[in-house]
Amino acid sequence: MSQTYQPKRKKRARTHGFLKRQSTPGGKNIIKRRRNKGRKRLAA
Repeated sequence: MSQTYQPKRKKRARTHGFLKRQSTPGGKNIIKRRRNKGRKRLAA
């Protein structure tokens, strides 16, 4: 039996990446909140 998590960089970037976040109003809010909080990394 294999592990559940089989990481793929491209999949992760396309699902959780900056461009994906910017493409929806809710995602823009996430980026904005993380900027206000002072996060070093805004998206994966």
